[in-house]
Amino acid sequence: MTQRLLDILVSSFPRLVLYCVQVTIPLTVCIYILSLVLGFLLALIQIQKIPVLKQLARVYVWVFRGTPLIVQMYIIFFGLPSLGITLDAFPSAVIAFSLNYAAYMSETIRAAIQSVPEGQWEAGYMIGLSSGQIMLRVILPQAARVAFPTLFSTLIGLTKDSSLAASITVVEMFKAAQQIASRTFEPFALYCEAAFVYLMLNTVLTLLQSYAAGQSPAGVLRWYMAAAGFAGAGAAAFVLGVPLRAAGKALQRWVLRPAAQRRVRQQNARKLRRNAKKPQKSAKRTCQTGAG
Repeated sequence: MTQRLLDILVSSFPRLVLYCVQVTIPLTVCIYILSLVLGFLLALIQIQKIPVLKQLARVYVWVFRGTPLIVQMYIIFFGLPSLGITLDAFPSAVIAFSLNYAAYMSETIRAAIQSVPEGQWEAGYMIGLSSGQIMLRVILPQAARVAFPTLFSTLIGLTKDSSLAASITVVEMFKAAQQIASRTFEPFALYCEAAFVYLMLNTVLTLLQSYAAGQSPAGVLRWYMAAAGFAGAGAAAFVLGVPLRAAGKALQRWVLRPAAQRRVRQQNARKLRRNAKKPQKSAKRTCQTGAG
């Protein structure tokens, strides 16, 4: 790695992060909120079986799930001006992404609501609740737990897919990387740097998902640290000229072997706890038998 390339990466990193905070994240949040609201309405229309609206909702889902997202963006941004409707790049991206993701979210929400047993509706009617009250107080809380993993994974995917907005001149993080690469003629390094920022952003989202789902973020973080160790070993071999075999041995010594030893200790501790509980259970059964 030359000093010139290092200077380019160091100077461009704050700009990429700035565009991520100012454009990519607000774009993702706007799209996700609109998609969630529209997807929920589409799911309710299909569940309630409203005669005409249900067929329209099915056609909507069929069209937007069956056509590429980038084609939909081009139709809205480049095609609508021929009909006299001109939109800026940012709202065009928000509209296209929202219409597309709403089709997918509606199917997720519909499946989650329909997974709640019919007896929940009957129990709600028995205690005098209306259909709206049953939906809000009984059905949706249970459906939310079912839909949460898929909807959060959709948010992670949307964060990555927001880079497609660069194709209609939205100056978000990936577009900024393209502009810097066109000036410096270092596309490989700059695109890898942009990918690194996306990776860090989605890593934070994945840890939040693990925490909200009741999993241990520390366990998930350890796997990411191991993966980062692999990436770091490859980067060290590329930048510093370290042989791959030596980098692999260092990774095994400092990352993989301690992680494996930690897992063995945890497994042995769980076995000891289980074995310690068995005599207590057998003693309780003996006392109950003697008392009988």
